[in-house]
Amino acid sequence: MRVAGLYDIHGNIDALEAVLAEVDREGVDRIVVGGDVAAGPYPEETVARLRALGPTVTFIRGNADRELADGPHKMPEIVAEWLAARTSDALRNELRAWPEQVRLDVNGLGEVLFCHATPRNDEEIFTELSPDAVVAEMFAAGPGVTVVGHTHMQVDRRVGDKRIVNAGSVGLPYEGDAAAFWVVLGPDVQHRRTAYDAAAVVERATRDGYPSEFFRESLVEPESRRAVAEFFEGVAAKQRG
Repeated sequence: MRVAGLYDIHGNIDALEAVLAEVDREGVDRIVVGGDVAAGPYPEETVARLRALGPTVTFIRGNADRELADGPHKMPEIVAEWLAARTSDALRNELRAWPEQVRLDVNGLGEVLFCHATPRNDEEIFTELSPDAVVAEMFAAGPGVTVVGHTHMQVDRRVGDKRIVNAGSVGLPYEGDAAAFWVVLGPDVQHRRTAYDAAAVVERATRDGYPSEFFRESLVEPESRRAVAEFFEGVAAKQRG
């Protein structure tokens, strides 16, 4: 089995469409949508587009999906209000039903765990700067290969006998580059970058009333990935005490 991992789409339907055109050419057997799918300018449209692909798609739930379905909201209040007004009860029920993780047998890689942040929870922070000892503890419960998202930066890192892959973010990357990022698995790990008109997405979302300063920071004038990784590691250090 070959698998495309599409993580952290965040309601960016334009980025998703660009990526799906390339996924179609890859001839993968399965698409794993790795959480934080709907929380963005076009929540219903984004999930509907993926759902229309049928049984090829496997969804897992991310922290933003969980917050959207049940709260409490850690996202900015103005974004939470936008989403509350534009998501149906049916969608929120669907988000609740998605599993937190899934395991698949991938060609050349064996059993692969797909989860949103780490096997332990959907908010834990892993980056390329995380100390080896911390990473080993985070992923001790996983198999040899785990694919994650959450921090929106592509990583392929080995710690001991574990290989941890961050797929990157389709809709809201922290790569210092305004494109869509995803991964193909099988027989090895192949990170992908898909170009599209990100600035046009921000303009359209703004016209539609979405509070898009968060999208603008990521897609129009993105910070360097090093700066973002250092920020996340500061947050993680505080969480660890």
